[in-house]
Amino acid sequence: MRNNATRAPSHFLVLPAAGSGQRMGGDRPKQYLELLGKPLLQHTLERLVRIDGFECIVLVLAADDPWWPGVETALSASVQMKLKVVEGGSERFASVHNGLMALHDIAADNDWVLVHDVVRPCVGLDDVERLMQTLRDDPVGGLLASPVRETLKRADGNGVVLQTIDRTGLWAAATPQMFRYRLLRDALQKTSATNRIVTDEAEAVEASGHPVKLVQGGADNIKITWPQDLALAALILAAGR
Repeated sequence: MRNNATRAPSHFLVLPAAGSGQRMGGDRPKQYLELLGKPLLQHTLERLVRIDGFECIVLVLAADDPWWPGVETALSASVQMKLKVVEGGSERFASVHNGLMALHDIAADNDWVLVHDVVRPCVGLDDVERLMQTLRDDPVGGLLASPVRETLKRADGNGVVLQTIDRTGLWAAATPQMFRYRLLRDALQKTSATNRIVTDEAEAVEASGHPVKLVQGGADNIKITWPQDLALAALILAAGR
């Protein structure tokens, strides 16, 4: 690990992409579904590499991923020169932890790591840059998010409303989520040691007792979860967002 005492913090990008995406159906994980002639994964990589300042991009894939070689050969040289591929784990937090460990020899404790859902190909580059700028001097970090706009209902197992939830103060978490390297690594190690399942990096950091900041991002930073999301993503990308 490098000494961080005499230089400005570096930025690293970790993209967990070891999931199976079962809710999408189809014959392949959703990160390899085609969007405007390219796999989702390729869109995300080529979009984020346009941001200056990422020293390394760590892509975390499932073991023996049969779809990756075809995408790798189609990537631009600008992506390939920064890309490091590592094997993921059974849960998202384990995959992210593997990605962080791949940076052990090059990242200092105080460096920044941005973790992004690879199936969010429409993330606004201006939003990512604002996240980096807003948190530049923060000791912990934070995430892109957007205030909840819809009325929220809690339902039982039969689809019957149990409660209407007050949305005041509620935000929908998105990515990238950006934290100090050592802090995030330690939070995920603690998560693993206690067998706690977390749904995102921010939850692991919160559980460690650190304050996490919210930075408002665009509502079009959609996560591809259902088949109809592909059509919406195509419209957003075609509009030049």
